[in-house]
Amino acid sequence: MKKAALSGNGEGGLFLFLGEEGASILKPFIPWVGGKTALRPILYRLFPNGYTRLVEVFGGAAAVTFGREPDRCEEVYNDYNSNLVNLFWCVRNRPLALIREIGFLPLNSRQEFEVLRKFLREEEFTDDYLKEEMELCKRCFEPPEREELLELLTEKTELGDVRKAAAFYKVIRYSYAGSGTSYGGKPIDIRRGLHLIWSCSRRLQNVVIENLSYEAIVPKYDAPGTLLYFDPPYYQAECYEVAFGMRDHYRLRELFGECGCYAVLSYNDHPFIRELYKGFWIFSVTRQNTMANRYASKHPEKKNEYGELIILNYDPRDHPKDRQMTLFDQTDKEQPEYEYTLICEGGKGDEKNEV
Repeated sequence: MKKAALSGNGEGGLFLFLGEEGASILKPFIPWVGGKTALRPILYRLFPNGYTRLVEVFGGAAAVTFGREPDRCEEVYNDYNSNLVNLFWCVRNRPLALIREIGFLPLNSRQEFEVLRKFLREEEFTDDYLKEEMELCKRCFEPPEREELLELLTEKTELGDVRKAAAFYKVIRYSYAGSGTSYGGKPIDIRRGLHLIWSCSRRLQNVVIENLSYEAIVPKYDAPGTLLYFDPPYYQAECYEVAFGMRDHYRLRELFGECGCYAVLSYNDHPFIRELYKGFWIFSVTRQNTMANRYASKHPEKKNEYGELIILNYDPRDHPKDRQMTLFDQTDKEQPEYEYTLICEGGKGDEKNEV
């Protein structure tokens, strides 16, 4: 990873980061709306030192987990989207069956996209009858026949999970910008991404996978030494599969303020969010909007930038990182890829900001 250039102290300080990641860092195996691959270098730089557990509360594509070098830190992946969590479970536990199932699915087409979405909505091809069969098996058979039949039914249930995971994987890969809601219209060779499933499977072996709401996961893991990373659906953004309304934005602010452990939150840069989290440490981030640049048909010379916020419930000055240097010490000739500016210094009038 390239060195960071650090300049400025206190409110309004500008921080620049040359964010090239090491070769051992994994790319997520699926695209995801709001994925944080581009922001990983800044997030890692602002993360506290010495945390012993990392929890991705809104896991998404798990970009933050996949970008870390495996260490002794416990890692927890959580998302409320059951199809997404099932996909992660299958990547971790059934990678070969998943890869085989993806290969057996039909070719890329709009018609197939709609069929797969129906499957995921359980309008077709459901395996609900398996639960009833297992209950009947328990009542009608004695050991050892019961155990043998239950094992066969369990394998059949897992294959159902694999089929659903494969369908969800293809819906995401075929959809526009990884949204899973609209067909992208471009042919995709699914095989080109299958190697990432195998690599990510090994990386996930020691990761705890949860399928809880943010309201349930926070109190479960809020403890000294834990870092809760929140990447919720952005304010006034309607491109997410799981609904997240105004009540959720206020409730998340309440939970964030009550955290007794380290907490980091990323949001879109909006006056409402700035006001809502006033009193915490807030950094503004400007980065290129790659999707807008990729599909812009007019004014190609005009850069599309996107503003985001990174919010901390602790003083980042208490967690200095190595390899800091001033702008005058910078030897790299390239332009910085990331910029982040301190816009609000935390701990003013809010005792709950302290960890």
